[in-house]
Amino acid sequence: MKGTKQLLIALASMWVFELPGQEDDPASYEIQEAEVLAALDAPVYPKKARNIILFVGDGMGISTITAARILGGQLQGRTGEENVLSFEELDYVALSKTYNSNAQGPDSAGTMTAMVTGYKTKQGVISYSKDVVRGDHTSLKGYGGQAKPLKTILHLFEEKGKATGIVTTTRITHATPASCYAHSADRNWEDDKDIKQDSEAAYKAGVKDIALQLIEMPVGDGIEVALGGGRRSFLSKYTADPEDEGKNGERLDGRDLTKEWLKMDGSKYVWNKEQFDAIDHQNTRRLLGLFERSHMQYEHDRISGGQPTEPSLAEMAVKAIRILRKNPNGFFLNVEGGRIDHGHHAGNAYRALTDTIAFADSVEAVMNELSEEEKRNTLLIVTADHSHVFTIGGYSVRGNPILGKTLYNDANGNPKKQHELDLLGYPFTTLAYANGGGYTGPMVRVEKMEVIAGGQTYYSEYEGPLTYSEDDYKYIDVARPGRPNLNEIDTTDPDYIQEALIPLASETHAGEDVAIFAQGPGAQLFRGVREQNYIFHVMKLVSQ
Repeated sequence: MKGTKQLLIALASMWVFELPGQEDDPASYEIQEAEVLAALDAPVYPKKARNIILFVGDGMGISTITAARILGGQLQGRTGEENVLSFEELDYVALSKTYNSNAQGPDSAGTMTAMVTGYKTKQGVISYSKDVVRGDHTSLKGYGGQAKPLKTILHLFEEKGKATGIVTTTRITHATPASCYAHSADRNWEDDKDIKQDSEAAYKAGVKDIALQLIEMPVGDGIEVALGGGRRSFLSKYTADPEDEGKNGERLDGRDLTKEWLKMDGSKYVWNKEQFDAIDHQNTRRLLGLFERSHMQYEHDRISGGQPTEPSLAEMAVKAIRILRKNPNGFFLNVEGGRIDHGHHAGNAYRALTDTIAFADSVEAVMNELSEEEKRNTLLIVTADHSHVFTIGGYSVRGNPILGKTLYNDANGNPKKQHELDLLGYPFTTLAYANGGGYTGPMVRVEKMEVIAGGQTYYSEYEGPLTYSEDDYKYIDVARPGRPNLNEIDTTDPDYIQEALIPLASETHAGEDVAIFAQGPGAQLFRGVREQNYIFHVMKLVSQ
């Protein structure tokens, strides 16, 4: 990805790529005819899977896949539309309905719970039945309530003596990975400090936080591999973070969970890429890697500063497989490209799409790592938990930079000399958001405040009060008092924030279906439009 910005600027100045000839066009009549004939010979897999690998691109809706596909091709100097992401070549495809039990617009906790437990539940809830009241521990069994903890596919594998692992670019206590191993009435209860801040009653009742549940998982012999971010939830408030000067852990109980991890046989703990690279998988039974105090870096930022200080998603996934495959009974691995979602929330298509490409690279790396025998006995699923309100619009010419401004064909079907203009006389981009921090419409008045969005600083005028996220990334509230003239703006810049129709502190998830791609034993069961919790039942069936 080095030189990405420079390449995109160069491509934008070309206006359009040279179109592929008939002989090398993947969409040609002859090639597609051959594709149909090849599809007649469907691969034959065993009926049962020894291993299951569940890839989740957090927030990776259909429009995200399409735009990342095009960007990936353009970064290779091609027009882009004909490109194929690694997981798009898997054998079977279906659609997944992503609503939560109490919401049209889903969140990652409810959606991932559906995928790994077989039950739909409420927004913000980690692997508890839908009669839970979010944030109320008294709704849980054991605390006077009726909501029951749900057994996950990871728990089922642990009960059978198989190896298990999670790999993510978010905190490993974040909603998607946490749903695999933990139970919580609120996704935000990642450590005991979070519980105390949110519910003093739950804290006093001794409700276990998500990080502690990973270390003290009572099923089987516990999770073998956990790689991602989130050191703060594992270190005591008295323990200095090894990387971020002046920062400590967050745990109020004084426990250092990384040291407790190391008490288990064959366990190792790492927090940077140098230590990670030095791990010998042959001599490692358990591996905990916490590479950031909070979330890991976006892929663009990981590689843009010279020598990376943390591993890529692909490197973590391959290392996990090399450790997990030593169990002869098989393994379950969840791999999450979690920061796709965060890029979208920030209205920053560049980071969302480059993280999607990195996610596709991780699927390819895993496929290359698996032996032919392992491929025959491994159910590989690639899907998303939900989509985003991210659009690809206009009638741009073939090969127009996907991050650029729209360029139309003229009446004769040839590229125009100038960008297309809106009714205000301004150019506009192919990519946009229905809501979020990139709002550029008129606002009324009042004060000014500096807000950071996706790495870029704007000074926004707004009618108070200012509302922006207090999570790990800041969102702009209102961008400018009117649509900007983009003629002199480089919309391919990694820090550019795409325009949004409705001003919100954070761009939101979307409610439409997402794709499921699958290969291996049971993959043929993924066809048609399915409820999201159907995914669990396929995994359970083929692993019995």
